[in-house]
Amino acid sequence: MVRLGEVARVEIGAQSYATSATLNGQPMAGMAIQLATGANALTTAEGIRERLAEIDEGLPPDVAWEIPYDTTPFVEASVEEVVITLVEAMVLVFLVMFLFLQNWRATLIPTLVVPIALAGACLGLWLFGFSINVLSLFGMVLAIGILVDDAIVVIENVERIMREEGLPPLEATRKAMGQITGAIIGITLVLIAVFIPMAFFPGSTGGIYRQFSVTLAIAIFFSAFLALSLTPALCATFLKPMDHEHDDAGEVDVDPEVEAASGWRGMLARAGGFGARFFSRFNRWFARMQEKYGRTNDRILSRPWRGFAVFLTLVLLTVVLFARLPSAMLPTEDQGFLITAVQTQPGATQARTDEALEPITGYWMNREEVENLVLVRGFSFFGRGQNNALMFTTFKPWEERTGPDSSAGEMLADAMDRFMQLDNASAFVIQPPAIQSLGRASGFTLKLQDGGGVGRETLTAARDQMLGIASQSPVIANLRPEDQGPSPEVEVEIDRVQARALGLSLSDVNTALSITFGSAYVNDFNRDGRVLQVQIQADAPYRMTPEDIMALRIPNASGELVPFSAFASARWSAAPASLSRYNGYPAMTLSGTAAPGESSGSALAEMEQLAEQLPQGIGYEWTGLSYEEKQAGGQIGFLLGLSIIVVFLVLAALYESWAVPLAVLLIVPTGVLGAVVFSMLRGLSADIYFNVGLITIVGLAAKNAILIVEFAIEEEERGLRRIDAIKSAARLRLRPIIMTSLAFTMGMVPLALASGAGAASRISVGTGVMGGMIATTIFGIFLIPMLYLLVRRNVSRKQPVAAGHLDEADPGKAKPDDTEPGPDEEPVR
Repeated sequence: MVRLGEVARVEIGAQSYATSATLNGQPMAGMAIQLATGANALTTAEGIRERLAEIDEGLPPDVAWEIPYDTTPFVEASVEEVVITLVEAMVLVFLVMFLFLQNWRATLIPTLVVPIALAGACLGLWLFGFSINVLSLFGMVLAIGILVDDAIVVIENVERIMREEGLPPLEATRKAMGQITGAIIGITLVLIAVFIPMAFFPGSTGGIYRQFSVTLAIAIFFSAFLALSLTPALCATFLKPMDHEHDDAGEVDVDPEVEAASGWRGMLARAGGFGARFFSRFNRWFARMQEKYGRTNDRILSRPWRGFAVFLTLVLLTVVLFARLPSAMLPTEDQGFLITAVQTQPGATQARTDEALEPITGYWMNREEVENLVLVRGFSFFGRGQNNALMFTTFKPWEERTGPDSSAGEMLADAMDRFMQLDNASAFVIQPPAIQSLGRASGFTLKLQDGGGVGRETLTAARDQMLGIASQSPVIANLRPEDQGPSPEVEVEIDRVQARALGLSLSDVNTALSITFGSAYVNDFNRDGRVLQVQIQADAPYRMTPEDIMALRIPNASGELVPFSAFASARWSAAPASLSRYNGYPAMTLSGTAAPGESSGSALAEMEQLAEQLPQGIGYEWTGLSYEEKQAGGQIGFLLGLSIIVVFLVLAALYESWAVPLAVLLIVPTGVLGAVVFSMLRGLSADIYFNVGLITIVGLAAKNAILIVEFAIEEEERGLRRIDAIKSAARLRLRPIIMTSLAFTMGMVPLALASGAGAASRISVGTGVMGGMIATTIFGIFLIPMLYLLVRRNVSRKQPVAAGHLDEADPGKAKPDDTEPGPDEEPVR
C-alpha cells in the first residue's frame, strides 16, 4: 500500500479487505464448493475429503483444514434413517403375516418376495437413469406393504383350499391360482396405473413425483410377476398338507411331560404350547368376528340405501375437512444447521459490526448442541458491506441432541427471541429450504414490484407499510426486508467547464479519485516463491472525510498542482447501495415464515390478502420455494382426478363394464377422509408427500374393492344369485383384506413415528397413508359390497367379465335367479 503525501511507505497486506471469516472464533481462509448439475453429493464430498487429506501433507505445522459446513451429513443420515425404517417395516409386516398365517413356511414365502421385488426396483431405477436417494427409498418403504399383498392373497387362498377341501399343496395351488389370477392382474394394473400420471408432472414437484412414481410402479410390477410365478412354485414346494377337518390352524398337541421338562427342549415345548394356544384363541376370535361381519353385512345389503346415505355423509365430511386442511409445499426439516444473517446500521464500520456480533456469537458458542460456528464478515443475504455478516451454525449429529429444545426449529425460535432484543443490529435466524437451489431459506419470499412506475419512494413506503401490517398478523412470523437501506455516501459534484479552464482532463480527475479512494493495480512482484500484486491506494487517514477530497491535488497540462476545491464540491448524502429488479421492474424483497401452528399455505394467503391494501401501481410476485408452492397448489385436484380417470379406464377395459370401475372407485373418498383426519390430528399440512400418500390410497382402496368384486363376479358366473355372490365374496375375502391392510398399516408405523434426519418428510407421508389405509379398510369391508350391489342394480345390469377369464364369459348367459326378486334378490337378466 503506497501512501500519497510527503512520505511513501510499502506494506504487505491482504489483497482485499471486503470480507473476512472465522471458525469458532479463530481466523480462517474459507472456500465454498458447489455441486455440479447431476453430480452425486456423497461421492463429491468423499472425493473432496480425499483430496484435502493429500494436501494436508504439504501444509505448515500450524495450519489445519476442516469442513465445518457440510450439507451431505443430512443426506447420509436421511438415507440411513430410511434404510432403518425399511428394515423395521419389513419386520412388522413379517409379524403380521405370521399372526394370520401361523406357519413359518407360509410366512417365509412373501418374506422372500420382498427383497427380490426391491432388487428388481433398483434394477429398474438404474435402467431408467434414476439414483438411489431419499425419495426413491421413501417409495420403497411405501412399497413394502404393497409388495407382500399379492403373495399374501395367493398363500391365503392356497391354505384356505387346503384346509377346507383337504387338497395337497400342488392341487390347492392350481385351484387357488385359477381363482385369484384375475384379481392379481386387476390389482397390479390399478396400482401401476394410479402412479403413472405422477411421472409426467413438470417442474420441481414433478421431479419429486417421478421418484415415487417410477419406484412404486417398478416394484409393484415385479411383485405381481413374482406372485404369478415364484409364489405359486414356493407354495407347491414349501407348504405341507393339512387336515381339512382340523380347522384351527396353528393348534398343535404338545406332550405335557415334554413341556414340563427342563432344558432347552422343555423351553421350546413351552413356547410352542403357548404359541399354539395363542393362535387357537386368535382363530376362534377371528371366526366369531367373521360371523358377526357376515350378519352385519347381510343387514346392510338388505337395506342398501341406508348404507348409501351413510356413504354420502362420509363423502360430504371428506369434502369439508379436505377444504379445511392447510396446504404447504414441503415440511421444514432439521438439516443439522441454521443460518444467521446480521445487519447493523447502514454505513457502520467493521468495528461497530464486530461489537454487535459479540452477543450473537456468544449465544451460539454457549449452546451445547453447536459443533461449529462459521462467521463471514462483509457479506450476507441482504447485501455486501462492512455492516453485514453471515453465520453458519452447524449442530452435533441428531442422535447426540436429546434435549427438550435441541431441534433446529426450537433453537431457531429461542434464538429469535434473544436476537429481537438487540439494539445495535438486526439478526434473523434462517432455516435452509427443504430443496436446495429453491431460494436461500425456508418460508416464503415475496417480491414487491413497481409495475406502475410510481417511483422508488412509493415502493419503499409500500414495503414499510407491508412490514407494519404483516408484523401484526398472527399468521406471519420472522418477517424481514432483504434489501439494503440508504447508506451514507459522499457526493462529488465536478464543474467540468472550470476543470477544463484549469487545464485538467476529466479522465485525470476520475483516475485520481479512483486511485485515492479506491485502488489501482500496478504490477506483480515475487516474494518467497509467490507472485503478489502491487496495489496503490491512499492511506486511511487521508480518505476519511469530504475535506480530504477537496485537499487532493492533481497536475494540469502545465504541470501545476490544482486542488479539487478549485473545481469541485463534496457533501454527505444517502442512497441505497444497490438497486434490484425482478421481471424487469424495480423490486424489493420481503421474506418470512409461517407462525407456529400455521402452514406455509396460510402464510402465503395472508400475505396476498395484505398486499391488496398496497397503493395502486405496486404489485407482487412470489419467488423461490413460494413460487413452486403456488404452482403446485392446484395440482393435487388435477393429479387425483387424472389418476382416478386412468384407473377407471383400466378397470373398464379389464372387466368390459362401466359398472365395476364405478363400484371400485366409489370407496376412494373414505381413504381420503382417513388421511385428512390423521394429518389434522397431528397438525400436518397437505404438502407434496401428503399428495403422494393420497395417490397411494387411491390404489390401495381400489385393491380392497377388487378383491371383493372379482370374487363376486366369479361366484355369479358359477351360478349364484347376485346377492348371494356378493355376500359370499365379502366373507371369503375378509381375511386377506384384513391381513394385507394390517400388514401395510404396520409397515407405515415406522414412517409415522419417525425421528432424526428427514423425519418431517417421513411423518408426512406415513401419517396420511396409514390413516387412509385404516379408514378405507374399516369402512370398505361394509361399504364395498353395498356399493357394488347398488351399481349393478341401478347403473349397469349387464354381467361384467371376470379379469383373467375373458374367453369364458358370456354376457348374455342367464343366472339362476328367481323370477320375482325379493328385497335381497335380483331378477333374471
